[in-house]
Amino acid sequence: MKNDVAVLGLGSMGAALADALLAAGHRVTVWNRTAARADGLVERGARRADSVSEAVAAAELVIVCILDYADVGTLLEQQAGEALAGRVVVNVTNGSPEDGRAMAARVAALGAEYLDGGIMAVPALIGRPEAFVLYSGSTKAFEAHRRTLDSFARSHYLGEDPGLAPLNDLALLSGMYGMFGGFLHAAALVRSAGGSVAEFTTTLLVPWLHAMSGGLPAMAAQTDSGEYATTGSNLAMQVSHDALGEVSRDQGVSPELWEPIHSLMTRRVADGHGDEDVASVVELLHRR
Repeated sequence: MKNDVAVLGLGSMGAALADALLAAGHRVTVWNRTAARADGLVERGARRADSVSEAVAAAELVIVCILDYADVGTLLEQQAGEALAGRVVVNVTNGSPEDGRAMAARVAALGAEYLDGGIMAVPALIGRPEAFVLYSGSTKAFEAHRRTLDSFARSHYLGEDPGLAPLNDLALLSGMYGMFGGFLHAAALVRSAGGSVAEFTTTLLVPWLHAMSGGLPAMAAQTDSGEYATTGSNLAMQVSHDALGEVSRDQGVSPELWEPIHSLMTRRVADGHGDEDVASVVELLHRR
């Protein structure tokens, strides 16, 4: 089934979303504050709208991909207004859980249903199997438009709370940046000895991280249950000697990427939890 879709905002990501919709055969109307950005999409079959309200009126599904939530609110309330009644708004602008909840209320006041979205891909990956998008908000809206949304990437629906998509988006980014931080420290250590970071990464680090990532589901289960007993390398053993920090300093490498996690592990041991697994450190982060 092919649908009428409007895409508001044609930066790199918005243009990629519009392209994926066109490739899937949907009827796409596009709008951008700088109209010339739509030229390539129009050549590929999109219809250019001269105003936000014109774009919204032409579609049942409205995708918003602009700079921030403040701009989204202004765009929808001041430029789309009554044209939104009966539509579904999917907002894939980056923001916070509270931003998502507040926007859902504002969209509902305009007579439309709302989905918040978190795109877990760069523009070049849109339409490829590696990409996925998180959604939260109206179950009815998601179920009605899932096939269309799947034109971008695999769709993951998280629930009715509009704040869940931005929260999980940020949680995923946290995991990504943690991995990047570990890589950068490892790269600095290898380079300090004149080694090839590329060779180290390909032959040693990537296989090692793949193997270690297999333990994450067990750590997740511990975190959910609050039971952290371990028969392996407990926290006390892991912090008994700060070899990583000492060697880093000896090699002229700053330990500042390593020190925060080491500090938390040490603190957890000092609190009497040295016999537990490293997953128990989450208890120092989660303020209940």
